[in-house]
Amino acid sequence: MSIKIEKLENSQVSFEFSVTAEEFEAAIEKAYKKNVGNMKVQGFRPGKAPRAMIEKLYGESVFYDDAINIALPDAYDKVVTENELLTVDRPEIDIKELDKATGVVFTAKVTVKPEFTLGTYKGISATKPSVDVAIEDVDTQLESLRTRGGRQVSVDDRAVENGDVANIDFEGFVDDVPFEGGKGEGFDLKIGSGQFIPGFEEQLVGKNIGEETDVNVSFPEEYHAEALAGKPAVFKVRINSITTTELPELDDEFAKDISEFDTLDELKEDITKKIAEQKEKNAKAELENSILETISKNTEIEIPECMIESQTNNLMKDFEMRMQYQGMNLEMYAQYTGTTVEELREKMKEQAAANVKTSLIIEAIAKAEDIKPSEEEIAEEYQKFAEAYKMDVEELRKRIPEEDIIANLSSAKAVDFLVENAKVKEGK
Repeated sequence: MSIKIEKLENSQVSFEFSVTAEEFEAAIEKAYKKNVGNMKVQGFRPGKAPRAMIEKLYGESVFYDDAINIALPDAYDKVVTENELLTVDRPEIDIKELDKATGVVFTAKVTVKPEFTLGTYKGISATKPSVDVAIEDVDTQLESLRTRGGRQVSVDDRAVENGDVANIDFEGFVDDVPFEGGKGEGFDLKIGSGQFIPGFEEQLVGKNIGEETDVNVSFPEEYHAEALAGKPAVFKVRINSITTTELPELDDEFAKDISEFDTLDELKEDITKKIAEQKEKNAKAELENSILETISKNTEIEIPECMIESQTNNLMKDFEMRMQYQGMNLEMYAQYTGTTVEELREKMKEQAAANVKTSLIIEAIAKAEDIKPSEEEIAEEYQKFAEAYKMDVEELRKRIPEEDIIANLSSAKAVDFLVENAKVKEGK
């Protein structure tokens, strides 16, 4: 039976396909063997009743549902494969005709990847950010290492300074009434960290141990607790103690203590190298994104909603995992930022649509330019995964389909192709 594919709106297609009488009969037999053990027929032990007897007792169609579920997937997949349909969602399938003598005819409607015309993608003008490493970059990294290597010491001969950790007791009031969550005792607050409401930490600078003071602030207009948003508040604060970080000297001994290097100059050289490598990586990514954004603007694609929904789900899962690493979940994050999970999902949709569009464009360019990895490159990619996951290559090949490896490598090579064929200027 020849298959006629009809194109519908919104990147959907419909078609009819069938299971022959012989295929349906084979599926019925499989369904019988699958279910006979659970069917009671008087005069027969469980699992021993003939199929004809069961069909006479329960009706000829007793095994039809299971038979359809057995025969349908292979028949559908065959149509999709032979007609090279790039489906992106579950199909809607109905039975049009069912006759044991002639087989089963199905109708199917499914969403496929959208067809579109690529915009200009060669000769795109773009600027690659500078990868020069400034002395300030190295100094910043060294200061970070010093801070990590510092030790906390108590201070009792001066007032609070920016960068200190002040241990405080506090209680907040709005209209002279204490509010929920506004009280704390023995709280360590790093001055300048921005951990508290804007203006709070700055008012503790210059205060001494044992001193009590009123801190006047206003809650942000978009504060997560609506009852406090935008309202002025007074915090009564007591300074219990002050600690500061005593930093080590920047010398060869410091380099030996925190690295495998013997001298400060060697440590600086290594820091410079690593910063340069990271800058190169960031610059490459920014250049690629700039080129792809330009191509995306030049290309019109009507993206199926199901593809956007799927990508949104992936982004939400990734974001939720990042929140879990920080000890939060989506509900907590939404409450803290004064939003809802639904609003967060809506914001994700815009990025999801952009991601899907970019992916479709890269895939189309790879196809247009016949860009694909070699057998050696595919083998090397499997080897990289095997080493990363400490697995046997052959076992990994069973878990990761080669089609996925080819798709990923083809996309990467297509992006490299775009960069090679772009008009790139070096940034300052």
